[in-house]
Amino acid sequence: MVIKVFLATSSGSTAIKKKQQDVVGFLEALKVDYTPLDIACNEENRMWMRQNVPSEKKPTNGIPLPPQIFNEESYCGDYDTFFDAKEDNLVYTFLGLPPPPGSKEAEQTDKEHIVENGTHAAETNEDGNLDDSIDVPVEERNGHAHEEEEEEEEQAAGEEEEGEGGEEEELEEVAEGEAADDEATEGETAGDEAPAEDDGEEEEEAVEETDEVTEDTEGRAMEEEQEEADEDREEEEAEVQEEEEEDVEETQEEEAE
Repeated sequence: MVIKVFLATSSGSTAIKKKQQDVVGFLEALKVDYTPLDIACNEENRMWMRQNVPSEKKPTNGIPLPPQIFNEESYCGDYDTFFDAKEDNLVYTFLGLPPPPGSKEAEQTDKEHIVENGTHAAETNEDGNLDDSIDVPVEERNGHAHEEEEEEEEQAAGEEEEGEGGEEEELEEVAEGEAADDEATEGETAGDEAPAEDDGEEEEEAVEETDEVTEDTEGRAMEEEQEEADEDREEEEAEVQEEEEEDVEETQEEEAE
């Protein structure tokens, strides 16, 4: 399988040049064999690239820009999809190549294979069948069966929890009924106590009225005493004035004689 990278060696776009350098540099770092194909100086390469890029992958103007990557005749993707695959450690999958043993992508692919089939790649023989000479835990060899057992256990545990939940709900209902009875009893007791409270309030009102009457009586008595005192004072002043007038008259008569 030959990896083809379509490039534009004489492109005037700095962005396109940088993307092309990123793709080529990363492939060389991975030691992946590829063939660069120039579309700037070769019209045949340009037409082949444009015709073989899927229509849904082309931009709105219908003209795909380099770099474009193919595996033989199969389209792999452009720079953006290549960059995403690089970030996810899936470049070999993106290129349609088997990842080298020991690489992160190989380990990831191996884990996915275990999840799907319950068999490790190293546990198969040359014919692709399971090698019985290798001891493999039952959980890994029968992955799906083990998962089904776990699901059944979880389902049984869920049913037990639901049963416990039902009992708790019944206990809560009983407790709520008892609380309602207690509230009704308290309401009746409060009703019995209400007349006594009313009697107490009437007594307090009667005492307050008596106090008000007493205060009014005392006030009137004080006013009467004040009035009597004022009358006595006026009578005394009148008597004193009469005496003075009489003295004045006597003095005048004596002087006249």
